[in-house]
Amino acid sequence: MAAYTLRQLAYFVAVAEAGSISGAAATLHVTPTAVAAAITDLERILRTQLMVRRKAHGIALTPTGNFLSERARALLRDADELELAAASGGKELAGPLTLGCYVTIAPTIVPMLMEWITTHHPKVELTVVTGSQAELPQRLLAGALDLAIGYDIALPEGLESVLLYRTPAYVLLPEGHPLTAQEVVPLEALANEPQILLDIPPAAQHTMLLFENAGVIPRIAQRTYDFELTRSLVARGFGYAVLIQRPAVDHTYEGRPVAVREITPANPSGGVRMIWPRGVRLSDRAAAMVAFATQHAHDLDPRIRRQALGLP
Repeated sequence: MAAYTLRQLAYFVAVAEAGSISGAAATLHVTPTAVAAAITDLERILRTQLMVRRKAHGIALTPTGNFLSERARALLRDADELELAAASGGKELAGPLTLGCYVTIAPTIVPMLMEWITTHHPKVELTVVTGSQAELPQRLLAGALDLAIGYDIALPEGLESVLLYRTPAYVLLPEGHPLTAQEVVPLEALANEPQILLDIPPAAQHTMLLFENAGVIPRIAQRTYDFELTRSLVARGFGYAVLIQRPAVDHTYEGRPVAVREITPANPSGGVRMIWPRGVRLSDRAAAMVAFATQHAHDLDPRIRRQALGLP
């Protein structure tokens, strides 16, 4: 049986994260003496130096300390999971689950996932965080999120994912625009039309890449940073927009109609994926959400929901 304790490991991880014994003590609400003693005992039990203590300059982990900090985090997570599972004999999911979602996807995906959690796993404490495509992967890698949902465009290394559905880009036009007479709109037909560019990553990069690959230079008239504002400006006749996410109803918040048309050439667009850090063992709660989202991917696809509503 191991001679070290989970408390010693927890104190060690807290010091590694805070960068100092005093900082860890403040986080743990204990005295610095208690933290220092726990680290000393842990080093004695493991018969190795885990950190270099520098007076007035915090601590520096040794190579062994860096190795142990990662293993200790995993062990502490498993211990927490064991405690949560033991309360129900492993029959019921319980505990915290933090899900991140790209801000424009969230309205069409998150409510369904929240309903599933509330109905089938009421003891799971689901927290949803929305953000940009750039920040969510970084928050995942930093351990601030359990899972995230976003496009598989410009994702950094170190992530695992499952595909939920693919969503082709389309052109959004004002109702009655001459180009709405066509079922499929060539990108070159948009060259002289004013474009309203949703200027947030990865939407802007994806849109500009579509035009670049088609050899067309768009005439950008407006730049926006909000999905619904973009749709409202299109409905008011300020221009067209090329978007990926498609709401179930072709009306804006103002109630004005907009028209959706396919585009050509339509390069294969990015898919919507559920993402988590590579090498991290998912909690039972996170694994259950991945399984549910994968099994019900068609239900999450806005195009499938539109068909279910009898919409084109």
